[in-house]
Amino acid sequence: MSEATRVGVFVCHCGTNIGGIVNVPEVVEYARTLPCVECAEGNLYTCSEDGLSSIRNRIKELHLNRVVVASCTPRTHETLFRKNCERGGLNKYLFEFVNLREHCSWVHMDKPEQATLKAKDLVRMGVAKVSLLRPQEDLATEVLQSTLVLGGGISGLSAALSLANQGYQVELVEKEEELGGLLRFVSRIFPTHQPSSELLNPLIDSVQRHQKIHVHLGTELMQVKGFIGNFKATIKENGGSEDLSVGTIIVAVGAQAHSPEGTFGYGRFDNVMTQLDFEGRRGEVEGLNRVVIINCVGARNKERSYCGRFCCIVALKNAILLKEANPRAEVTILERDVMAVGKLYEDYYRRALEKGIRFVRYLEARPPQVLGAGSRAEKVRVFHSLMSKEIELDADLVLLTTPLVPARDNAALSQMMKIPLGMDGFFLEAHQKLRPVEFPADGIFVAGCARYPAEITESISQALAAAAKAAIPMARGKVVTDAFISEVDSNQCSACGRCLSVCPFGAVDWAEMRTPDHVTKKVAKINPAECKGCGLCTASCLSGAIRLSGFTDEQLFAMIGSQR
Repeated sequence: MSEATRVGVFVCHCGTNIGGIVNVPEVVEYARTLPCVECAEGNLYTCSEDGLSSIRNRIKELHLNRVVVASCTPRTHETLFRKNCERGGLNKYLFEFVNLREHCSWVHMDKPEQATLKAKDLVRMGVAKVSLLRPQEDLATEVLQSTLVLGGGISGLSAALSLANQGYQVELVEKEEELGGLLRFVSRIFPTHQPSSELLNPLIDSVQRHQKIHVHLGTELMQVKGFIGNFKATIKENGGSEDLSVGTIIVAVGAQAHSPEGTFGYGRFDNVMTQLDFEGRRGEVEGLNRVVIINCVGARNKERSYCGRFCCIVALKNAILLKEANPRAEVTILERDVMAVGKLYEDYYRRALEKGIRFVRYLEARPPQVLGAGSRAEKVRVFHSLMSKEIELDADLVLLTTPLVPARDNAALSQMMKIPLGMDGFFLEAHQKLRPVEFPADGIFVAGCARYPAEITESISQALAAAAKAAIPMARGKVVTDAFISEVDSNQCSACGRCLSVCPFGAVDWAEMRTPDHVTKKVAKINPAECKGCGLCTASCLSGAIRLSGFTDEQLFAMIGSQR
């Protein structure tokens, strides 16, 4: 005889986030009237230890075999409540989350009565669904003890060395013939003005000498297949191809410098160059008397809406170095505003002011004009927005401060690896605050300028964070995935292929099956290690052959059909 369903409902005030709009005591009283509900209670903060211990105690005291928590977003708290149910002796898949904050109080904050009615509906639907849930077991897969690091810049080098020092094998793939990325072309780093080689060369040497790191130079990534714990990457190296089997992947492909062809005389005048051009020709331009630097060239406009983040600091660095080489030089920075975030860079900005570097603010609608004759720029005309008048500056050299732009291969990599790109063309992390170096696809991580323009210390920090995240499943030796995934009924599958085309994680592939009359037919098959339970395949299946555990038709219809 099956055990009677005994549901516990726990409604959270979430301070005033929910309780300030929804009448929580009224919702609790209503929950007590619902079928199979053994107990219902309200908590000020259900996620606090008091709230969590209350859930565990009620599970044991009242022999609850289902739990509903009505609180804030499952994105941050579902795992916590599931684990808490386990600690109380209940299978964690016999838990249902009802989102009363984003789905109720926040969107109906000006209608408290209606919000309370909706909260009751949501709780009733949660109880109807949880009553039909069945115990599940997590899925576990083995993890290979190796990582593929894409990119040999400062981020890729730092991530590779961190993982190798932990004892993991690293396959470092760099498409160029040299390690170091864009930092190779930078003369000095800010704010210390230390030669970049002093930072980069020891790091490159450590990577090349490390026994756990295999460096692939001049190598192109051709294909990536598999899932967390067991990826297979095909690379093209020395005219041939090679398959690499790895457990995790770090994308640190960096970015490229923007080339502003045709802007402000770039490509026409010999003495108009980008900051990166200037880094490589410092010996030729020292001692100049009149230098004009134009910031935000190719950034914060219709084509490229984002800020380059550290471009202003690059302009400050080269302006200071010019003044140190020739204290009598007139150095003027034309800016829309100066991004010097934090005390370190604020002090750096003040240092530039103290050296006599002049700052002139211009308007986006009235950009500077570079004037010259033949192959030389001679003057820069600009509307001084604070003085409300046009001025002319003599120029021996015009420096253009340009942003980093996405690497050319980003779109191809995105398609190949099923990892998303943002609107600007950089790779998009799973969550800016909660998962800043992870992708939605498990086992693949991102660091450095592949994610967004980042200066050296930030790139290294992200690389170490990505390496730490990549090391976790390898240290455990296995990865546990959610049991709420999709399954295909092969007998009903019509092989239409819709599920393959809609799956954002590449979890669906073709397989062959033998029918009872010994006919071989092609059917869809879902890899449980790659499926994230998003339900797109289930919703798109015309044959009704795909079932999503935890969200079956029976459970969803029970939610819809429950009556107030």
